[in-house]
Amino acid sequence: MNAAAGGTLLVVGDVVTDVVARHREPLATGTDTTASIRRLPGGAGANVACWAAYGGCGDVRLLGRVGTDEAAWHERELLAHGVRPLLVVDRSAPTATVVCLVDTGASAERTFLTDSGASLRLEPGDWSDTLLDGVARLHLSGYLLFSEPSRALVTVALAAARARNVPVSMDPASTGFLTVLGVDRFLKLVEGVDVLLPSRDEARLLTGLSDTADAAAELSRHVPLVIAKQGAEGALVARSGAVRARVPAVPASERDSTGAGDAFTGAFLAAMVAGATPEDATAKGCRAGAVAVERVGGRPPRAGGDR
Repeated sequence: MNAAAGGTLLVVGDVVTDVVARHREPLATGTDTTASIRRLPGGAGANVACWAAYGGCGDVRLLGRVGTDEAAWHERELLAHGVRPLLVVDRSAPTATVVCLVDTGASAERTFLTDSGASLRLEPGDWSDTLLDGVARLHLSGYLLFSEPSRALVTVALAAARARNVPVSMDPASTGFLTVLGVDRFLKLVEGVDVLLPSRDEARLLTGLSDTADAAAELSRHVPLVIAKQGAEGALVARSGAVRARVPAVPASERDSTGAGDAFTGAFLAAMVAGATPEDATAKGCRAGAVAVERVGGRPPRAGGDR
């Protein structure tokens, strides 16, 4: 299903404070390891929204839930990236925090320590069907499926979007959380989603297939359009049980892969809102992913330059 060209993108998802610790030496248990540490705005939903605005989508809105501790900061950061924040302030839970351990040495591994805080307390009461007024596309962060309140919100939002013929996309978000949720349960919950944007590992986990192309093809039997992100190997476009296009990656000098998948998704969605084909939108996603890995953190450059 294609939305009319132009219009608003509504993203529903997580807003997170990222504490990014970049270390070159292996972590030394029981003592100190030298690291460069930065506090940055993040969250898959918020990152996608920012990259969509960076990709040219003129009206991007984000529905998320934050604690009173950092609500004002996150609102300012979203506005600075061209996103209209629709933030619910939770007075009982702190803003979600993720500690990102980034090994800049030979292993180049990332490890996340996650406190979901207020982000997964989004609930149907935070939703109004009027949020879809003028919306061309709705994007749901897969993290919403990992708590009962936000799962209920996904069900309500999906039903409202279907009633208005608004296309819905979703990023599965996390292999660790998907394993806990269960593959069959996930596939049941995403019934009615038009576009699924899994990573290579997520696609393989959701199908049990070791080949990413086979996995993407299989997933496209459940969701009409599947865009499988493969990092340095580009991305696959699958429909109706078959891979229809292979889009190459854009070369980049990787500094930090945090948020690269979100960058891809945001740019892809901006292109789709503008009326691009899935193949062309996927190419724009690959270009945004290349920009993202050359930066620290999950957000794009700001128009006036980063602080």
